[in-house]
Amino acid sequence: MIRIFGYGVTTKPLVRFLNSLGIRVAIYDDTFEGTRSDEFGNTLLDSALFSDDGTPTPIVSLTQDSLQTCDISIISPGIPPTHILVRKARNLIGEYDFFYFLLQHWQIPPKSVWISGTNGKTTTTQMTTTLLESFGAKSGGNIGTPLSELYVSHTPLWILETSSFSLHYATHATPDVYALLPVREDHITWHGSFEAYMADKLSVLGRMREDTSAILPFELTEHPVSRAFKGRAYFYKSSQDLASQLGIEITSVHIKEPFLLDGLIALGIAKILYGVCDIEALNAFKIGAHRIEEFRDSQNYLWVDDSKGTNVDATIEAVRRYQDKHIRLILGGDDKGADLRPLFKFMQGKSMSIFAIGSNAYKLLELSMEYGISCEVCNTLDVAVEAIKKARYTKDSYKECDVALLSPAAASLDQFSSYKERGDVFKQYALT
Repeated sequence: MIRIFGYGVTTKPLVRFLNSLGIRVAIYDDTFEGTRSDEFGNTLLDSALFSDDGTPTPIVSLTQDSLQTCDISIISPGIPPTHILVRKARNLIGEYDFFYFLLQHWQIPPKSVWISGTNGKTTTTQMTTTLLESFGAKSGGNIGTPLSELYVSHTPLWILETSSFSLHYATHATPDVYALLPVREDHITWHGSFEAYMADKLSVLGRMREDTSAILPFELTEHPVSRAFKGRAYFYKSSQDLASQLGIEITSVHIKEPFLLDGLIALGIAKILYGVCDIEALNAFKIGAHRIEEFRDSQNYLWVDDSKGTNVDATIEAVRRYQDKHIRLILGGDDKGADLRPLFKFMQGKSMSIFAIGSNAYKLLELSMEYGISCEVCNTLDVAVEAIKKARYTKDSYKECDVALLSPAAASLDQFSSYKERGDVFKQYALT
């Protein structure tokens, strides 16, 4: 019996894949009540009904043929280690490991690149895929094509945006290149501590072979896991430092920070794997939506959608980009218990005002008062946008020195279905 824990974005394609092989699965999810079946013959069960009383199949013996008879539980990466399903399961496996074992039986397994870090994973993954498209690269992991589809289509190069959650549940799988963007405090509630978060980010290095490579922040040079890494490591202090190490002419790259580092890592991955460095293709790359996305209203005022700025470090980088202007910053949401003081220390003394929304709005007000930053509690996004419009349109405001920035330093799920919805709604309010 194959059990699926959590029925979400990553596991739904996996269930379809297993069903296509004639395998019906038991799916456990907190949103299910009781027991029922879906139209494909899968059993849907409340998580509380799970009990693991079977005889586990050794995970390392997984093959496509053995899937008919194996006894494993495949977990959605969003389920935290403290969940009852994790605590009860005896033969638990993540999606990365699941396909890793199946791929070991291919005559020529695909190459893979894992890209992780606190901010910039999506952009770096998309850039890398663009640069290596001619080598058959496709994006997967958190974005792009599901792993099951990469497997079925025999994709020769997997570029995987890899979350700390996926890394936590990967104990066997390894990439050919692991690229780690700067790591800052995030997902503390899920991991339990920053140290545990960092441990998951670095865990893969301990399994990688001598013929693999890693691109890592310089501050991790002396970390015990980094020092034990058997492959070739590039430790970068800055974009300029990384470009120098990789032999890339940085003045030819037209992308600005915070995306410059993303682009240089993508170029580095391409050079490491195939010896190519297509700066022209990188310069033509368009940054995705909701990440420092600029637009103007009918009065020609500048608005910036950085809804994907869901943690302190991302918001600091967004503020840094516009620090020569007066910043009207929409801040707030579910901060997951993160320490926001580094953000307020960075903002202190700058020309800016805060419009607080979301579940931590009054926490933001208290910090603003402590650090001497103007703050208006708006609670909801529509009120915040209207407050910004009122401040802009009724006072003597200079368009060229004014920016309205949505960079919440928090997740969106307290008020929205996703950061994408939050960004779309922001633009809608700003332009009406």
